[in-house]
Amino acid sequence: MAIPVSFTSDQLRLTGELHLPSISGPWPGLLICHGIPAVPYNPDDTGYRDLAARCAEAGFASLVFNFRGAGLSQGDFDMRGWSRDLARAVTFLKDTQDIAVSRVFLIGFSGGAAASIHVAANDNRIAGVVSCAAPAHFDDLVEGPALRDCLVRWREIGIIRNPEFPEDIDAWAAGFREVAPLDHVGRIAPRPVLLLHGDADEVVPVSHAHQLAAAAGQNARLEIVPGAVHRLRVDERAMTTALEWLRQHGSS
Repeated sequence: MAIPVSFTSDQLRLTGELHLPSISGPWPGLLICHGIPAVPYNPDDTGYRDLAARCAEAGFASLVFNFRGAGLSQGDFDMRGWSRDLARAVTFLKDTQDIAVSRVFLIGFSGGAAASIHVAANDNRIAGVVSCAAPAHFDDLVEGPALRDCLVRWREIGIIRNPEFPEDIDAWAAGFREVAPLDHVGRIAPRPVLLLHGDADEVVPVSHAHQLAAAAGQNARLEIVPGAVHRLRVDERAMTTALEWLRQHGSS
């Protein structure tokens, strides 16, 4: 069953869907965190919704939502703000009836995985994290002219809508450095982490996954998917591995 939902973060209205299992609760919870959009919003792209439905079939109350600036959610893309959005989403899900509050997990993709690692490191309400194609850092993005080039592209895509945003580009860039997963992943322990990455990732080199695994310590499991590219949510091997891991940790 899919239920349209909305909640607020920094006075911004964020939209999503809550997919509930057909079995009776209480259910483990799962938040599905999309990456930084690479194309304009397309309501016909149901990839994340389909994943939420699949996770609900596996027994997880699954919340898929749009971060600020994405989809039908309000606001402008901001990495630090995405972490605040996710923390609010965690509260929303945990306040939902029949959620097993000690078993709430995150699965994030690329930029959404970065936010997931950052939030989990600072929020003990999270039982574990599946990180898909996470960058270890955003150095290539925030140094030199790259960030201004990205800003132009993100305006074209539509995830930055206010022509006056950001008011301070240096402060905005600092948000990417603040959320950088390499600085936070080690603090998730002893809670479990699954790091999934494709060895043919054309956006985030696979070396980032190895850096994160080294920093995460023994609580982390690293899985490199041969031939997989950046969009791991459409790779059946990656998503099967993620679901098996979630079932293993979510059932206890």
